[in-house]
Amino acid sequence: MPQNPPEGYPAVMPYLHYEDAEAALEFLTRALGFKEKFRMQGEDGRVMHAEVQIGEQGVVMLGEPGDGYKSPKSVGAKPMQSVYVYVDDVDAHCERATQAGATIVEEMEDKFYGDRVYGAEDPEGHRWHFGTHVRDVPPEEMEAAMAGAAAS
Repeated sequence: MPQNPPEGYPAVMPYLHYEDAEAALEFLTRALGFKEKFRMQGEDGRVMHAEVQIGEQGVVMLGEPGDGYKSPKSVGAKPMQSVYVYVDDVDAHCERATQAGATIVEEMEDKFYGDRVYGAEDPEGHRWHFGTHVRDVPPEEMEAAMAGAAAS
């Protein structure tokens, strides 16, 4: 009997469109530590659909939607979303990404909600945030920190 979601997949997965999915796959694996899980190419050689994985079930789907698609970078805009990924050692991950030429858009910081986080942008302008959970924060402490941030 089919399983929903299929084994090895989370229930929610981002799907990112790229103008050059081949280059995106190379960057995601080299700079950001993903492993290519699946690739399907069209007759013209373009990557129509691919999947990359990080950790046990962190899966991101991507592909080239075809004519008319513009990446955030090509239209000079920031994306309205980012993908948040938990990694075991965010400091080492950031070092790897930096060494591989990733654009760091948010410096490493310990956040009020208990994660140590940095932000990066891929070559087509998609935003990625990587974090390691470093401490559990009680809800009342988190609310107080949020109220303090809103007041300043």
